[in-house]
Amino acid sequence: MSKLPGWLGQLGAELTKIGERLEERRAEADDEHDTPGRASSVTTGAEPGSGAEPGTGDHVPPPPAYAPDVAARPDPVAAIPWGMRVAAEAGWRLLVLAGTLWVLMRVISAVQLVVLAFAAALLVTAMLQPTVERLRRAGLPRGLATAGTAILGFVIMGLVGWFVVWQVMDNLDSLSDQVQTGIADLKNWLLDSPFHVTEKQINDVAKNLSDTVGTNTEAITSAGLQGVTVMVEFLTGMLLAMFSTLFLLYDGKRIWLWVLKLVPAQARPGVAGAGPRAWRTLTAYVRGTVIVALIDAIFIGLGIYFLNVPLAVPLAVFIFLFAFIPLVGAVVSGALAVVVALVTQGVFTALLVLVVVLAVQQIEGHILQPFILGRAVRVHPLAVVLSVAAGGMIAGIGGAVVAVPLVAVTNTVVGYLRAYGQEGSRRHSPPPHGATALDAAPTPAPGSPPEETGDDGNGQEEPVADARKEV
Repeated sequence: MSKLPGWLGQLGAELTKIGERLEERRAEADDEHDTPGRASSVTTGAEPGSGAEPGTGDHVPPPPAYAPDVAARPDPVAAIPWGMRVAAEAGWRLLVLAGTLWVLMRVISAVQLVVLAFAAALLVTAMLQPTVERLRRAGLPRGLATAGTAILGFVIMGLVGWFVVWQVMDNLDSLSDQVQTGIADLKNWLLDSPFHVTEKQINDVAKNLSDTVGTNTEAITSAGLQGVTVMVEFLTGMLLAMFSTLFLLYDGKRIWLWVLKLVPAQARPGVAGAGPRAWRTLTAYVRGTVIVALIDAIFIGLGIYFLNVPLAVPLAVFIFLFAFIPLVGAVVSGALAVVVALVTQGVFTALLVLVVVLAVQQIEGHILQPFILGRAVRVHPLAVVLSVAAGGMIAGIGGAVVAVPLVAVTNTVVGYLRAYGQEGSRRHSPPPHGATALDAAPTPAPGSPPEETGDDGNGQEEPVADARKEV
């Protein structure tokens, strides 16, 4: 019985050691679970001193201290140079924009007639809306003012077109005789000119022209049929433009409010502010272009009339219409007037017409357009040339007409949205404090009188001028 307490003491000591070993194993397992990258959790092995054979346990011993460190591979994004990453980011965004523009151009090409008709309606509305507003201020109802202005505008445009066609048809017989006489005079002038042109060369040119017309009769006929199709499309587009103009004049404000509802709420205040400014720019452009075109047509038409060039009035109307195509229209209409003068009145008269056209266009470019159009629709000449070329390639003459006002309106909208965004960022930025607030505080102008101060009742001085402003 005396050996029983000693045996129980040894049993308790062994149980304590076993418990400590279990705690150590549990702590090691928790450490290995928290650090899964350790090599001991990859393969199987035996713990040192555990008595187990290698390969029978769940862990392997750590690598020796003399083993070389293996550097981890860098992130692929970090391995790419910064400039290439920026180029890639910009590249895919540009691809998305290019794809969006391509789809938009395809859609516009599919409904080109509708788009051009609506664009023409916007231009006509911008020209007629001031008249509607004056009539409404005079006391007329909105419907009556709109109907009277639209009918009067369409009647005037129709009378001008009818007058041009009547003048051309009325002078067609005499024009044919004058053209034949002018060609004969031009032939004699070329024979007597210092260019050493022979009669055989002139006859060869005339024979080639007649042969070209004879061999391309089928192409000319198909072009005539295509011209009939174009005329039908023109009449359809004109009816759409008239219909759209009536509704824009009568209900333009509510149409704009409906369009604003389609804009996201966060961007709606900026778009609502840019819309009226864009419309004022378009109105100023149309009004200024009409005035400049009218001045060009009157002065060039008077010059042609006093030089006895036939079809002076139709040529003046063509000059007025082509003036809506900046740069290109003036060149085409002036060249047409010079050619008519050349084949009807001779070389000297054609040179005088050229001088008149160039003089009027120089006055237009350097005096009339800067004075009438002003800074509201000022567009760089390079932008004008590129926009007219792009509009002509996309939609022909109609695209060339609407290209420049579109660029002018876009320039106004982008400038306003940029200023609006900068103002919004300043509003939402934290107010200056400390030394920054002192730097941002307004300082009196040099030579201004010192600001008066007064007591606010608490022993503190306050500016008297600010107090007066607040009162």
